[in-house]
Amino acid sequence: MVTRLLKLAVIYLIIGLTLGVFMGNTHQFQLRPVHVHVNLLGWVTLALTALVYQLYPRMIASRLAGWHFWLHSVGLPIGMAGLTVLVLGNPDVGGPIAGIGSIAAALGLALFAVNLWRNGKI
Repeated sequence: MVTRLLKLAVIYLIIGLTLGVFMGNTHQFQLRPVHVHVNLLGWVTLALTALVYQLYPRMIASRLAGWHFWLHSVGLPIGMAGLTVLVLGNPDVGGPIAGIGSIAAALGLALFAVNLWRNGKI
């Protein structure tokens, strides 16, 4: 679990950095919300949850850990795709897609919090 989360976090780090470099070089900052969310919810949040799982190994044994991983892993790219479509000018399509992805990722993080509360013991 820890390794999967860290590897996924690094993928989001590369995506976020690439998007940031692209925006900086082209001076087109329309995708700034996507860049910020990819870095925060992808790189930072996934890396931090991996470190918490490493610190509290009992959490990994919980089914909540699997649900957290999959909801976050599926919800985040869906949410980012929807946010991209939304900020590029199609809110009728992008808004609902971003909402679905965001709800899935948020639910995954809520399950992570429940798991930490229940199993966050060394």
